[in-house]
Amino acid sequence: MADGPGTQGHGGESLLYLTDEQLRQGIEAMFFAYRGFTADPDRILQSMDYGRAHHRAIHFINCAPGTTVNNLLSILGVTKQSLNRVLRTLIGDGLVESRIGRADKRERHLYLTEAGKELEHKLSDAQRARMRAAYRQVGPEAVAGFRQVLEAMMDPDMHRHYSGLREARG
Repeated sequence: MADGPGTQGHGGESLLYLTDEQLRQGIEAMFFAYRGFTADPDRILQSMDYGRAHHRAIHFINCAPGTTVNNLLSILGVTKQSLNRVLRTLIGDGLVESRIGRADKRERHLYLTEAGKELEHKLSDAQRARMRAAYRQVGPEAVAGFRQVLEAMMDPDMHRHYSGLREARG
């Protein structure tokens, strides 16, 4: 059974129709790809008694140094209690620094310390190596298409955060 039209293909190809089976295969591929994508950092984090929540916090603090706790809450979509537990550990272990806001003393701005930057680099190196190898294998058109698919799957709020991070990097 066809689910309906997708996007117009390159070079005037007809509209793409996907069956439920093709969609299921894509979903399964995403699950297994995510497992591979997180496997290398998970091994590094496990030796430090950290998990993926720590990794995500470190990643997004690195992307936007000085981000507020509230902004990080919005990006990660976790509870304040959950994020506070992660931040307490990262701050206590000397990987993240929390600074009081200049304009609003109630705000806390987050920065990676040198040790935090080293850990972030180690974690992202592992993921970049995996993505670089996959991207080289499939070629530039597939890379662009993959990014477009991922962006199209994002909720509008997450897409705004993603676009903001991309703009900040130039």
